[in-house]
Amino acid sequence: MSPPPAPDRGRAGLTALFGATFLELCGLFMYGPLLLFTLKERGLSTSTIGLFSAAQWLGMALATPFTALWVRRLGARGALLLSAAVPFVAFTLMNLTEQIAVWTVLYLFAGMAGSLRWIVAESMVAELAPAARRGRIVGLFETMVGLTFVVGPALLAALTSAGIEAHVIRWFATALMGAALLLSWRVPALHSHLEDQGVRLGIPGIVDAVRAAPVVMVAGLVGGFFEAGLASVLPLYGLAIGLSAALAALLVSASGLGSAVMMVPIGELVDRWGRVRVWRACALLNLLATLLLPWVGELGALAWVVAVLWGGAGGGLYTVAMIDIGHRHQGVALVSATSVLVMSYTLGGMMAPALGGAALQWSPQWGFPALLATWAAVGTWALWRRGPTG
Repeated sequence: MSPPPAPDRGRAGLTALFGATFLELCGLFMYGPLLLFTLKERGLSTSTIGLFSAAQWLGMALATPFTALWVRRLGARGALLLSAAVPFVAFTLMNLTEQIAVWTVLYLFAGMAGSLRWIVAESMVAELAPAARRGRIVGLFETMVGLTFVVGPALLAALTSAGIEAHVIRWFATALMGAALLLSWRVPALHSHLEDQGVRLGIPGIVDAVRAAPVVMVAGLVGGFFEAGLASVLPLYGLAIGLSAALAALLVSASGLGSAVMMVPIGELVDRWGRVRVWRACALLNLLATLLLPWVGELGALAWVVAVLWGGAGGGLYTVAMIDIGHRHQGVALVSATSVLVMSYTLGGMMAPALGGAALQWSPQWGFPALLATWAAVGTWALWRRGPTG
């Protein structure tokens, strides 16, 4: 195993990695909604716009299993630079053409780069962070990522309200991605990928990572289900329990608040208490929040408590899993394990609106709580049975 980076070098690398990721995601969360608004103004149907938006997610799904291949070939820093260069070039070309077919192809490639960025950035943060403070630093990174979901759209809203034309905003968002690419050059090269010659790559490597730590996949499924996936169902649930449309929509903000506020404390607790205790505490908190659902109809204020706890506990499961991966792996093995976590988190996020929407339509009062309680209980059992190694 290669020695950890020197403290100053690691600190400078983390600062650059945080800054580059923040700028790139802010630009992306400005550009993406603006594209959808532009397509709507051109008269495209909602279903067609949805298919266009799905191109990005398709790209992410196609690229995720092969991230370790790029890291083995280019190194973590090289893969990070590639993941920053591709969206910058893709969105620059989109600014220069009005052909929707070309936009779709470029959006697909940007999605593939987005998957690479997500996995490589997460794994580099875990590897650059000192072991004694890994929980705090990973928690800070997850909080920062969550803030970009707010800052990017807020910048878009501010510029639009100021009367700035759409094409100018698109160039501004692209400039943020260009700045992210420049800042990514400040991230130091890591050589741990050269020591992982025995690690299989691609889909076989993903299978190996799942077999080595299936609990990571469980954490991703549960965390993605309750943190990311239920965000799209919460407004419908709010309406079902009698909230106004405005208040129902704010349940999503409550979930996001829980995720943003609780990640750093959870990381600190991991550093102090160890991964096992915090892992189990997050799983249990998620289950207890879900068991409050039958009383939400009578005590509407409980809906906000449940939403905050779901966001915090679900995000906490992902964060503790990422910390655990960082303690157990380096290099390509770390990237493969992170890919499993990202894939399972995405799958959980996809399953929640599909299953939750059906349960809400069938029985908002009992069917929806029963589904969520079952999902949370099975996840809690699995996480308590096979928790992290330390």
